[in-house]
Amino acid sequence: MTTATDSAQAIDKLRDLIKDIEFCMLTTIDEDGSLRSRPMAINREVEPNGDLWFFTDASSHKVTEVNQHEQVNVSFAAPDKQRYVSLSGTGELVRDRAKMEQLWKPALKAWFPNELDEPDIALLKVNATKAEYWDAPAGWVAKTVGFVKAVTTGETEDLTENKKITLN
Repeated sequence: MTTATDSAQAIDKLRDLIKDIEFCMLTTIDEDGSLRSRPMAINREVEPNGDLWFFTDASSHKVTEVNQHEQVNVSFAAPDKQRYVSLSGTGELVRDRAKMEQLWKPALKAWFPNELDEPDIALLKVNATKAEYWDAPAGWVAKTVGFVKAVTTGETEDLTENKKITLN
């Protein structure tokens, strides 16, 4: 049985895995039912419950897709650290100026030259419901231990931590 403490620890681990990955892939459902993915930046901001926020143009095609089919997936990869996260939930358009001010980062000016005064600027919130992660030690010591075990015993060493998390 999962306790509230276990759940909180799992979400903390999830947030820790994501915090250093600046770009992710946001997948939505297109009008013909096919899946579409595009790179997005989360600015290393993850809510305590796992929810994510993205700046977007309210009239973008991804927003149209989310309005038609709210199911989304966000995937993160840091191959150099052997970290992978898949987060699924629902998307919604949010036009909350205070939240935009809270999340604004100067680097966003590359996409929004007028900053928060862009006429079509909005937030796309991903209300996370499920996540799964894979985290493996990427250092040479961990790889050496696995290699030595495989050579000496014939058994492979799987040091990967894999966990499914139910959020919200």
